[in-house]
Amino acid sequence: MHNDSYELDYRVSAAESIASERAGFVRRVYMHLAGAVLALIGLEAVLLNTVDPKTIINLMFGSGWSYLVVMLLFMGAGVVARMWAQSRSSPALQYLGLGLYVGVWAIMFLPLILIANAYQPNVIPQAGIMTGAVFGGLTLAVFVTRKDYSFLGPILTVGSLIALGVIVAGMIFGFNLGLFFCFAMVALIAGSILYNTSNVMLHYPTDMHVAAALELFADVAILFWYLVNILMRLNSRD
Repeated sequence: MHNDSYELDYRVSAAESIASERAGFVRRVYMHLAGAVLALIGLEAVLLNTVDPKTIINLMFGSGWSYLVVMLLFMGAGVVARMWAQSRSSPALQYLGLGLYVGVWAIMFLPLILIANAYQPNVIPQAGIMTGAVFGGLTLAVFVTRKDYSFLGPILTVGSLIALGVIVAGMIFGFNLGLFFCFAMVALIAGSILYNTSNVMLHYPTDMHVAAALELFADVAILFWYLVNILMRLNSRD
């Protein structure tokens, strides 16, 4: 989602670069995004075939506080990954940050994929198709209209903080966040896709393709997460 830890350098933005350099930057961003998604799928397949499902479930949900600890570790790893990906001095560190972020998402997805495969195996491909359709449609809308969605920044920041507070409260007090929350998160991520895509098109420095790809990858991952949850909840009502 939206991240304020990195202030974009508007002096050397993609929009102010020559056409060939701008096109090359955009191409690199989406190639890295595609690579990150494929790496996530491959890593997930390896984990699903090598890790004992009971071990994962017990580790993440063994006690009332287990998943909260996992979430805090995930958030900490995400902060580190973004810092590394935004490094202007070391391309290797940028890739290490993106790799770390893909890795922690693969671990976070494990219990969700295990549960979905056990009870509703059709949900995963359906959510994947929907994620691609939503992300592709919003991306196309930004590139066609060339609208600057940077005004969404403060809204996304506030919305993300509220969502995080609700998630943590749900873990601590044990209440179900429900279907409405999942739909609200999809709407929030849709705004984040618009925001991050317009930043790629207009504001990111042309040497920060790895950091830009990480932000878009985060949008894809979170969108997929909540679409899986929505489909599972809707199917369970049938």
